[in-house]
Amino acid sequence: MARLRSFQRLAAHFVDIADFLLVYIEEAHPSDGWVSSDAAYNIPKHQCLQDRLRAAQLMREGAPDCPLAVDTMDNASSAAYGAYFERLYVIQEEKVMYQGGRGPEGYKISEDCALLHS
Repeated sequence: MARLRSFQRLAAHFVDIADFLLVYIEEAHPSDGWVSSDAAYNIPKHQCLQDRLRAAQLMREGAPDCPLAVDTMDNASSAAYGAYFERLYVIQEEKVMYQGGRGPEGYKISEDCALLHS
């Protein structure tokens, strides 16, 4: 949740010049799989798109002002953008202008924000 709050601050800062989109992808730590001891939610592995849509609603609650998309069950968006587990991209006129580090270790939204300011 802390990362989602950081994302919200970033989105609020750039709200006048940028559009933001959250894309919910495959659950990184499903409750019936590789469980994380600090997981904020108890979400089992998605068996169908309806499971993924239900889980994505939790993300929507954490960032209600940001549009939300949900990846396909074959994880096409995650594969295309190397987003597993989380990642920040800046896309301008259909071109990737900035690609943040791959999460969770490389996802450092405060550093990403500093780079975007420069």
